[in-house]
Amino acid sequence: MNFVTQLLPWKRNLLVSIGVLVLLIIFSFYGLYTNKFYFFKFDNYIFPFLTVVHFAFLYVLWFKIKEGEIADPQMRNLEYALYVIFLVYVFQVFDSIYVLTTYSEYENHVIPSTFMPLGILILVLHLLLLGLTLLAFKYRKDLVGGYDFDDMNQHIDSWE
Repeated sequence: MNFVTQLLPWKRNLLVSIGVLVLLIIFSFYGLYTNKFYFFKFDNYIFPFLTVVHFAFLYVLWFKIKEGEIADPQMRNLEYALYVIFLVYVFQVFDSIYVLTTYSEYENHVIPSTFMPLGILILVLHLLLLGLTLLAFKYRKDLVGGYDFDDMNQHIDSWE
């Protein structure tokens, strides 16, 4: 784990996470079987909508680490929502694997030559997103702190 944290310190983790999310948002509109972009399908907007929570969590994590603040209930709620969205990310990994394994079922149809390279790229991006999200959770725990709200009021100076 030390190798991963040395390779991806928290700032680099945030930047790579943003890049991966942007690429996956673009690829959420892409149809592998047809090699076209579909902007009028409702299903293609689900992933970009869910990534708003991920972007918000990354911003809050960056702000808390930069300012040296402790975790608050709003950050906890964002992280809990991101746990649910993480399950959607896991589903998308399995969905990408399923799409890539159905290649042989459609041999009689015209499948674009970009199917396997882009399919593998999308799968790698989804797997990378899973790892980066778990690493962001680790950085939150290590650098921001745990969610201990029982003695939160004892650290507040009411005269400031």
